[in-house]
Amino acid sequence: MGVSTSCVEKGTAVVTVGFPPVNALPVAGWFALAEAVRAAGRDPEVRCVVLTAEGRGFNAGVDIKEIQKDGNSALIGANHACAEAFAAVYDCAVPVVAAVHGFCLGGGIGLVGNADVIVASEDAVFGLPELDRGALGAATHLARLVPQHLMRALYYTSRTATAAELHAHGSVWQVVPRGELRAAALTLAREIAAKDGQLLRLAKAALNGIDPVDVRRSYRFEQGFTFEAGLSGVADRVRAGFGKEGA
Repeated sequence: MGVSTSCVEKGTAVVTVGFPPVNALPVAGWFALAEAVRAAGRDPEVRCVVLTAEGRGFNAGVDIKEIQKDGNSALIGANHACAEAFAAVYDCAVPVVAAVHGFCLGGGIGLVGNADVIVASEDAVFGLPELDRGALGAATHLARLVPQHLMRALYYTSRTATAAELHAHGSVWQVVPRGELRAAALTLAREIAAKDGQLLRLAKAALNGIDPVDVRRSYRFEQGFTFEAGLSGVADRVRAGFGKEGA
């Protein structure tokens, strides 16, 4: 259980997340993921990072049980830890390829929304069930995956979009059978890593520099409302009823 890094072939580092049963990460897990991605990007031998996960799905967001147990201290910790992990992916000195299978929810959207390229398995679904969990956030990153009005509809309804739908919008590079996901991600990473390492790092910095939205600042703005929901008591009320009508 935890976050591990392996170098399966020259120029490519694979960062793997494993927090069973559903990869809902505790605060320490988000910080560990941030450090692993940053460390991989700092390695002069690495030209591409593949972000993947073990188990039933790619990521189910934050560990709600930790927040229910520890209250505002855990909420503050989760806010800072998620911001660090998302920023680590975005700021990674080299391109990051996200290999997504199963569910990619909540904080998972923050990770893939900040990745450079997404490869997904046919069973992958993407969404923000935040309103059903007494939370807010990561609309910043969902807006990088789908058009504005679709993002709002998905956010308000807590529905998910399939890998095929995101592929149609151009945000998922490739959709493959589940058993072929790792190979597809590594094939793409290999193609990227074949480029000059110094030039790749310059390209990553240049592309981040022309982004129309500062993803770090906009996400932190969203988090203010997440904390407000927690302080007001509405977050606990919604979580207690799992967001069901009449709860």
